[in-house]
Amino acid sequence: MIVRQWMTTDVVSTTEKASIQEALALMKRHSIRHLPVVDETQGLVGWVTDADLRGALIASMLEDLTVADVMVRQPYLVRPHDSLEKAALLILNRRIGGLPVVDGARLVGVITVVDILSAFISLLGIMEQSSRLDVKMGAAKTTLEEVTRVLHGSGAEIISVCYLGPFEDQHPVYCFRLKKCDLAPIVAKLKDHGVEVVSSES
Repeated sequence: MIVRQWMTTDVVSTTEKASIQEALALMKRHSIRHLPVVDETQGLVGWVTDADLRGALIASMLEDLTVADVMVRQPYLVRPHDSLEKAALLILNRRIGGLPVVDGARLVGVITVVDILSAFISLLGIMEQSSRLDVKMGAAKTTLEEVTRVLHGSGAEIISVCYLGPFEDQHPVYCFRLKKCDLAPIVAKLKDHGVEVVSSES
């Protein structure tokens, strides 16, 4: 998945000359917490958050402060063809809520925590009617290929597969999300093939 597929393209932005109060009012009107700051050509010149603006609100009542006085001038950013994983890691590691997306110097979108969460929920098929199996690999020489073969042989339709990490005995555990189905015969067939099902959820 790439950033372009999940970014918001209908971007609300502001300018360096906007007052603190104007920028806060813009955020409130659109229920957002970040504003890219652009020039007259839609070139990205900065990034400002509601926390930046609120921190300067009292001071702005005493002197003529603008967005230019509080914005981050070289914000972290991503490009449309960057991977979604890159954007997610930047947001996680830098403890920020969103990133501007630029093509060259021009602002073309914004990607936020909510956008990334929506993407991974979609990828995992969580919003679909589904069943879930957590299967331990490595035990009795169980392989991902063998589990997949047994599931297909049982008539199961796989929506997604994800790695959950090592189990208590250090064997890796994978989550298989299937189209909604009766898991009992599938679990029984997996056990017949020596596959250990850690948990299941219809």
